[in-house]
Amino acid sequence: MYYYRIYEQLKRYARADKSFHVPGHKGRGELDRLLPVAAFDITELGYSDNLFCPSGIIAEAQKDIAEITGARKSYILTDGSTCGVLSMLYVLKKHGGKVIVPRNCHTSVWNACRLLGLEPIILNGKTAEDVLLPPEPEAVEDVLNKQTDVAGMLALSPDYYGNIAPLAEYAAILKRHGKLLFVDGAHGAHLAFERENGAYAGVYADIWVDGAHKSLPVLTQGAVVSANDLSLAEELEEALGIFRTTSPSYPIMASVELGIKYIANNLQLLKAARRAAEELKSSACELEFYPSADWTKLVWDLKDLDICADKAYLRLEERGIYAELSDGRYIVFYLSPMTGAEDLKALLYAARELAADKTLAGTYKTRPLFFGGERVCGYLKATECARELVPLAFAKGRACAADAGLTPPCIPVICAGEVITDGAIYALSNAKSTFGLTDNRVWVVKE
Repeated sequence: MYYYRIYEQLKRYARADKSFHVPGHKGRGELDRLLPVAAFDITELGYSDNLFCPSGIIAEAQKDIAEITGARKSYILTDGSTCGVLSMLYVLKKHGGKVIVPRNCHTSVWNACRLLGLEPIILNGKTAEDVLLPPEPEAVEDVLNKQTDVAGMLALSPDYYGNIAPLAEYAAILKRHGKLLFVDGAHGAHLAFERENGAYAGVYADIWVDGAHKSLPVLTQGAVVSANDLSLAEELEEALGIFRTTSPSYPIMASVELGIKYIANNLQLLKAARRAAEELKSSACELEFYPSADWTKLVWDLKDLDICADKAYLRLEERGIYAELSDGRYIVFYLSPMTGAEDLKALLYAARELAADKTLAGTYKTRPLFFGGERVCGYLKATECARELVPLAFAKGRACAADAGLTPPCIPVICAGEVITDGAIYALSNAKSTFGLTDNRVWVVKE
């Protein structure tokens, strides 16, 4: 059984703290009454250790997390997986000027490349059922045979739709070329408890990120970055010193340790939730699901029902069922070890009702494939060129000067240096939430 070190220390001392330090709420008043966790919202004190130079409970907690995940060294993040991604690419920059990235990586990857001056070598995977798959290992090999100054690869696994990248093949190829494999595993922290399946990033990566809050019982922004290659630990710690906040949240920090250890101590919860998810799929033979390799991504396909997923998504919300996202064809439901069988029964009941709803029939529209047009210049060059804002509706054929995409899943529809297509315009114009647009205008390279 793993002991909750940070939580127990905060529980022991925080209520007795006279609070002549930040934060200003002092763990009192209305905030404490409405949010009891406020008492644990403290700063670096004699009893609480220091995330920047841990030597007490935080250091011990990080050692425990490394043991659970199989890492050589682990570091708690209170700034989300984004902090881990920025830190990984900072380390990669020390080993070369280019990095191989999949086309559907998170916006933080593109932002890091721009910030650090790393040229992304963008690889598209094949497309299956309107979903972009991970790049094939042969494409990685081809890049390394042709390109110079490549530091390594920043892979994504799993993705929003539950696709698992061929990490073993990537690792073998990169190792043969003397390059590094880093993995954005933000959506796969739970896979640490299923390492026998061979899908966990930590089995193969030199450094990887676990977005613990996405699939484990952890507060939002709680994450972990871990290293298998200890020769990179010093560089990683340097990076964390740059990108971490100097005011880390102790409630988030405690929740990272607590959530990971809670599942390690109660593996039956994970097994039960996975079993319930599999039973839902097998019992709902009249419904179609995308073939996710990750059980926590339940992806309902509404194409054959001739129903627009966006409309069904809103109908589910009216029933109090809130999914992670809808993209027009699919509704993505995020599960975790904390998902109960009764929750899934309610979801299945609602899904069956919607599938039979005649007012939704005939609303489906073909979803265009919009992952980038022709690339006319390098990513970094496009971001550094003179640029101008133009209305999105009139941007077809122009070279994009800054990424623009959908949130969620925070993936660019168009990347800097790519030609803006009709499909990209359609996707961005019809999205509920976007990034990279200003008053429905997009940045383009000035002609």
